[in-house]
Amino acid sequence: MSIVLWEKKETVAVLTMNNKENRMNLNFANAMIKALDEILEDKGIFSVVIASSDEKNWSQGIDLQWLMERRAADDLQAIRSFLSRMNDVFKKLLLYPMPVIAAINGHAFGNGALLSCTCDFRFMRSDKGFFCFPEVDVSIPFLPGMIAFTRKAIPEYKYQEMVYTGKRFTAPELEEHHVIRKACKDQEELTRESMDFAKTLEKKRGIFGELKKRMYKSIVEVLDKEDPKFIEPLFIVVQD
Repeated sequence: MSIVLWEKKETVAVLTMNNKENRMNLNFANAMIKALDEILEDKGIFSVVIASSDEKNWSQGIDLQWLMERRAADDLQAIRSFLSRMNDVFKKLLLYPMPVIAAINGHAFGNGALLSCTCDFRFMRSDKGFFCFPEVDVSIPFLPGMIAFTRKAIPEYKYQEMVYTGKRFTAPELEEHHVIRKACKDQEELTRESMDFAKTLEKKRGIFGELKKRMYKSIVEVLDKEDPKFIEPLFIVVQD
């Protein structure tokens, strides 16, 4: 089974995460890069919609079982490689020379929520799923690059609340604070709205890519300077 699938629908590439909860490990990161590179080769595609084949989850974020196994084996290099490769995914989406739309059909937790923030626009179902940064409750701190690019997607006053409380947010709440473009009543409306919107964005790749480079220059600089030393305290226990 392919972890990531994509198909062309008129001028839109629908990239579907296809691994149940779509938890992220090194294989996931490599599959995302491969699919995004393939899409770029088709000059008849002008936008990308990122969806999920799972009925309950868009993405549950990092594959903690894989991560804990690597940590138990004292394989910090594998963890560094994964986080570095995920930074490649984040950076690629930030600078992708066409609009990228997240069609969030279910839970988007942790790295899944982060992934949606690298997209240019977000739509989400109202009847299923929560958006959440649980890192404060599982003692996994954000890396500096993650902080930089989530701030471009979430208003600062709401971002601080989301990070510091770990609260789960619904689609209507996110729409109210302009984190998502629209809260859709069900899967049918989510698919229709995200696809219809994507089809309106037939922009030239050259100008779209250049605008992104200029808008996200400071964010990319942070990602490019990501220091491996931040991986060492990835799991921390806060003492009273």
